[in-house]
Amino acid sequence: MNMTLHGGNPENLYGLMNVAEPDKILDFSTNTNILSWPDINLDVEKLASSYPDNECRKLRDFLSSKININLDRILFTNGINEAIFALSRIYIDNVGILQPCYTEYSRAFRNLHDVFNLNEAGNYGTFILSNPNNPTGKFTADLSLTIKKFPDTVFIVDEAYIDFLTNAEPERLCDFRNVIILRSMTKIFHLSGARIGYVIADENIISELKGHLPSWNVNSFAQELALYFLNDSKFYKRTRDFYRENVPLFVKNLRSSGFHVINSDVHYFLVRVNNDIKIIKYLLKNGIAVRHTRNFSGLDGKYIRVATRQPEENIYFVETIKKAALS
Repeated sequence: MNMTLHGGNPENLYGLMNVAEPDKILDFSTNTNILSWPDINLDVEKLASSYPDNECRKLRDFLSSKININLDRILFTNGINEAIFALSRIYIDNVGILQPCYTEYSRAFRNLHDVFNLNEAGNYGTFILSNPNNPTGKFTADLSLTIKKFPDTVFIVDEAYIDFLTNAEPERLCDFRNVIILRSMTKIFHLSGARIGYVIADENIISELKGHLPSWNVNSFAQELALYFLNDSKFYKRTRDFYRENVPLFVKNLRSSGFHVINSDVHYFLVRVNNDIKIIKYLLKNGIAVRHTRNFSGLDGKYIRVATRQPEENIYFVETIKKAALS
């Protein structure tokens, strides 16, 4: 069975598992923000009929001021996947990746070396890691110590889920010239369909990256929505408050039901399972989609990845997976 699917698009998982798709699906496989949008008014005709700003100037101005960093060190992309594939054309030789990690890196980069210890980063010219980690949700708080230790290594740090940290604060890694930071705006703002992310790096790296991207790569809707949410501090606070309250409760209920949940620092986590296919199929039949881990190096299907949803949906999940384990 070719288990190469990402989270999200649960209908694909139903087809892969040959399970009839129900009328309603609760998607616990995707790590995007579960909270609903505030009311947003967009001039659809204007946005759809005009070319987007090729430089994403308003967004870059906003971030430049907020982060206190030179404008030329910021590049917006069509989701961070576009940035990942562009980087793979620049950093070709002697590339290591801390596993498990987001699976698009393995698709984009050729001849990647799987690494399971951060202290081995100095053995590579380029080193990739996600922080917080995807799929485990674990956050490395003192990553700067490793970066300082290996100044000749270029670190590609995927911070797609950094905004979901509820009990830790991220380090300011953008001051390191040997660090390339990738940030997603599709996760925290629930903009997966719009596709938008950005890169923070040395000006020379940004300039080279731009040469691997097409013109108008970030559409007008994505830019407008991202700018709206960046200016909406209430939505960000509401998100953090929601997950700070509901993630611990969800995990507690799973553990008290006998499941082994791996500690996580964000809103998603791994649950140990004895038979992943059996569990996944049972959940699908009951309207629940989760993320398998068969294509994550080092996990090999021994876990499922679960994201926190609304309280009543989390309760239904716990009740259903208990039945799945007993079936």
